[in-house]
Amino acid sequence: MKEADHSHKTFHRNKTVTVLFLCLAVFMVLIGRLVYLMVFQSEYYMEKAKELHERERSIKAARGRIIDANGEILADNRTVCTISVIHNQIEDAEQVIAVLSKELGLSEDYVRKRVEKYSAIEKIKSNVDKSVGDTIRSYELAGVKVDEDYKRYYPYDSLASKVLGFTGGDNQGIIGLEVIYEEYLQGEAGMILTVTDAKGVEVPEAGEERIEPVNGKDLYISLDMNIQSYATQLAMQTMETKQAESVSIIVMNPQNGEIKAMVNVPEFDLNNPYTLPEDLEEADLDAEKKQELLNAMWRNGCINDTYEPGSTFKTVTAAAALEEGVVTVDDTFSCPGYVMVEDRKIRCHKVAGHGAENFVQATMNSCNPVFVTVGLRLGVDNYYKYFKQFGLLDKTGIDLPGEAGTIMHKKENIGLVELATISFGQSFQITPIQLAVTVSSFVNGGRRVTPHFGVRVADTDGSNSQSFAYQVRENVVSAETSETMKYLLEQVVESGGGQKAYIEGYRIGGKTATSQTLPRGSGKYIASFIGFAPADNPEILALCIINHPQGVYYGGQIAAPVVKQLFENILPYLGNMDYNNRSGSEGSASGKSGE
Repeated sequence: MKEADHSHKTFHRNKTVTVLFLCLAVFMVLIGRLVYLMVFQSEYYMEKAKELHERERSIKAARGRIIDANGEILADNRTVCTISVIHNQIEDAEQVIAVLSKELGLSEDYVRKRVEKYSAIEKIKSNVDKSVGDTIRSYELAGVKVDEDYKRYYPYDSLASKVLGFTGGDNQGIIGLEVIYEEYLQGEAGMILTVTDAKGVEVPEAGEERIEPVNGKDLYISLDMNIQSYATQLAMQTMETKQAESVSIIVMNPQNGEIKAMVNVPEFDLNNPYTLPEDLEEADLDAEKKQELLNAMWRNGCINDTYEPGSTFKTVTAAAALEEGVVTVDDTFSCPGYVMVEDRKIRCHKVAGHGAENFVQATMNSCNPVFVTVGLRLGVDNYYKYFKQFGLLDKTGIDLPGEAGTIMHKKENIGLVELATISFGQSFQITPIQLAVTVSSFVNGGRRVTPHFGVRVADTDGSNSQSFAYQVRENVVSAETSETMKYLLEQVVESGGGQKAYIEGYRIGGKTATSQTLPRGSGKYIASFIGFAPADNPEILALCIINHPQGVYYGGQIAAPVVKQLFENILPYLGNMDYNNRSGSEGSASGKSGE
């Protein structure tokens, strides 16, 4: 019995010792942990504690400007203010509500909901004029914050609206160059840090800590405001006089792809991009319909839309046929006014026909039967081969968003009739910019350039400049074919269907087109003309497209004169005034072509 009692006492003593040992071990671990946290992790937790009592307010960076070829600022910034409230710091809520509703033109109910909301910081209104922000600041209302930031501003309102694009409420790019070059233009936002007590009230002695924003880079572009302005004026006049739905003009350097102007009228006001034309704005529209109309208003027809190019596309047939060797400028043809392809009679625009003509004359006359004949000589395989070689199945790579691709038959679906209609620019669709780039390669020696606006970016003071490089594909056509194409197209303006683009003392090349909008028989047409100068060594190329004109709708009658007026104005401006040795080029080009 005594032995059992002794064993029992020993057990309890051991148990007590074990418990004490465990408690001591836990205590030592806690002490060690506390020492670790207080000594080795003190800075980390002090920082965390500080963060709990810090309030952040963002400072917008100044967005980079967009600057034209002459140094004119096309997109700039205006200083505006963001008005916010901090609930825990407000001392007189009724006064705050009264002042903000009065100065900001907001309802008291709207302001009250935000003033009475329990949140770290509540934005009342952004993009407030600086003068209004200064007035609100002068009231010295506790809990009201007036922070200066920036709003995008376009000095020329609607000029190049569908090229430049615009920004949203937080200054991010929405369309156009503003969105494509966002990474350069946007900059990096800064921050205002204030220290608060446990109640969320700022501690005055702590002051403010500012992390300054990094402004965006300026974007320098090839667009020339003077050329853009004059092209816009011409397009507006043409749209009004011809009662057309829209008019597009592209002006570019065919040697390097720099775009000098891109016009799509009607344009829209960049400073009020969500305002529809007056007749539509007054209509009773739901949100979905209004957005649909806005998207249409913002749409850049030069790159977002495709169309049947019509006879301007005969340049492609001619270049492919010359390159393949299935036609020369000396080849003769007979045009009775139509050509039969299988069971289809394809008519010439001259009902009586052109009679006997060589390929130069056929090009000058824009004779459908001859170009159908040449297209059939090429055959489907070769035509499709050159379609690829010329880059027509690829996008141009222009630095604008939403470029559309070519809509073309699959090779296996191209029969003789389809080949015949393709050869004079029907039954498929391309974008205006695609046509401009393709024709450029025919007249610049055979190089396919990448059309672009962006030239370089740099800091506001001009430092840290970074230039952009663009792809150029060589040998799209041979130098000989390019010389012949320049000669053919100069004859079109000299003595053919493009005579209304002729300018005394200048050498102009070009091609007219008149295409009918689908469905056939709709009575709607597209008139166009593509021209370049000087014809022997082009430095400027222009394409004018008039959509659905009323009355006379032939490209040679209404589009060619637009390009003529454009060239008359901008060629002297560009310094291209010495092109009056016309006969020398004709002899040279015809000699290379075998005449």
